[in-house]
Amino acid sequence: MRNFLKWTSLGFMFTVPLGAGSVAAEPTVIELTQVACQFVESENNVDHKYTSQKKADCEAINAKNGTERLAKAAPLKLKPGKYIFRVTNKNVPYSLGFWVRDKDYDWRNPLHKLSKTSVSGGGMTTGKTLDYEVELKPGEYVYSCPLNTTPDYRLIVGS
Repeated sequence: MRNFLKWTSLGFMFTVPLGAGSVAAEPTVIELTQVACQFVESENNVDHKYTSQKKADCEAINAKNGTERLAKAAPLKLKPGKYIFRVTNKNVPYSLGFWVRDKDYDWRNPLHKLSKTSVSGGGMTTGKTLDYEVELKPGEYVYSCPLNTTPDYRLIVGS
């Protein structure tokens, strides 16, 4: 049985199964929904109803108001542990992905590839849901979709 994390407008609600003899906790699932140019849950469950036919559409939209929207979005706060980000492409007409990484991760730095957290993947066509498993240690992270150019949403992991 998996742990599930459900996002509500008031924050997160955990459902954690308890069982005798459990040795290692299974990953907690965090469900996220991608629509054009944004993650709905990450923006206080508001779907801005943007339309996009290509990445450049989202780049233009987020250049106009992405910073303002991020300022209103509460960071995702988690405890250290294993997580599965279950991400769904709700209605974007092109293939999407997901990327969670250390806040200061630089993909061009070969040392970061060895020492920092970065989990990503693509191939999420319209209506498809994919899982991205990651173990998070205390620190600051960001997550986004580079293919659906979303803002870099904040993720804080602490005790």
